[in-house]
Amino acid sequence: MEGEAVPSDETNDTPLCKALPARPGGHASEYQMNTETKINDTRKAELLSSTVEHIDITKFDARPIVEAMGKMSFTSRDLSRATDIYNQMLADPDCSVILVVAGSTSAGGCMDLYAELVRNNMVDAIVATGATIVDMDFFEALGHKHYQALEIPDDDTLRSLYIDRIYDTYIDEEKLQETDHTIGDIASALEPRPYSSREFIKEMGKWLMENGKKDNSLVKLAYEHDVPIFCPAFTDSSAGFGLVKHQVDAMKAGRRYMTMDSIADFRELTDIKIKAGTTGLLMIGGGVPKNFTQDTVVCAEILGHEDVEVHKYAVQITVADVRDGACSSSTLQEAASWGKVSTALEQMVFAEATSVLPLLASDAYHRGHWRNREPRRFAKLFD
Repeated sequence: MEGEAVPSDETNDTPLCKALPARPGGHASEYQMNTETKINDTRKAELLSSTVEHIDITKFDARPIVEAMGKMSFTSRDLSRATDIYNQMLADPDCSVILVVAGSTSAGGCMDLYAELVRNNMVDAIVATGATIVDMDFFEALGHKHYQALEIPDDDTLRSLYIDRIYDTYIDEEKLQETDHTIGDIASALEPRPYSSREFIKEMGKWLMENGKKDNSLVKLAYEHDVPIFCPAFTDSSAGFGLVKHQVDAMKAGRRYMTMDSIADFRELTDIKIKAGTTGLLMIGGGVPKNFTQDTVVCAEILGHEDVEVHKYAVQITVADVRDGACSSSTLQEAASWGKVSTALEQMVFAEATSVLPLLASDAYHRGHWRNREPRRFAKLFD
């Protein structure tokens, strides 16, 4: 009845679930909890108790197993050939390597793997989803963690505890909101003008140099090594919430605000392709990053560079089936029909990436072709 105290759960004296604060972007009402549902909110610490430990490719030598897999069949042999192609990219003094990442492999334990590729001059540019760069890498660079789900309770229960789920991985939504606000703060400190995602992520890396809590951050290391990062759908991530808040706050105050220029993204990455000449693609997943990177060949041709090379080397690790009506599943051979990729040195690996990517990366690290590579420092093209 009105005016009475809220009753407690009969078994553990936990109050009934309360409404949660709205996330930047204003979609909390979509998940408004039923106040009659009893939730044990003391479970949050229990559920967020086992952190994801990111694999260290320098601590194990995958060369023997990759070589053995090359004498097998099916996906094992595909992976061995893909690893050989990646090693060829690193050994080719003319080849610039572009890392392309979609999906949640960073949250799942590959975050330090990608950092090692940058630290050891094994990639020269990166194209990724905003989630990979912001929700996962930048998020951990602020000192936050991803957690193994020891169990998968009802997702409404997770929502009541402000825990987000990626398959069997948990993220603390409240910490993710802190990340959103930090992105907004970085945006508000910049000159109000259009920025490519590369420019803005560079500012994120610069910010981490002074404020970050994790040295092994992809964003921070890319800034230090002049490896440009592009997120062609940047606002499709936690960055979007922070940038929307930045824009709305500026509009309310009558100030100008920064914007994201996706055309500049395409132009800048095409400039890198033209400058690089010979290129190799290491692609994890598909989607926008994959197509965006492959399209630079066609864009360069449209700009009058008819002598531009198709991507000479290409590896893609994916579980997307070619029968799904081109839902991120076009094969590398299909891309050749569009004039994007050579079919001579390409390999599809149909596998969940966290199960095979550590083997590929460890093999390449221990073979050491990266030791003789000249760093490209493509970020300096735009200084």
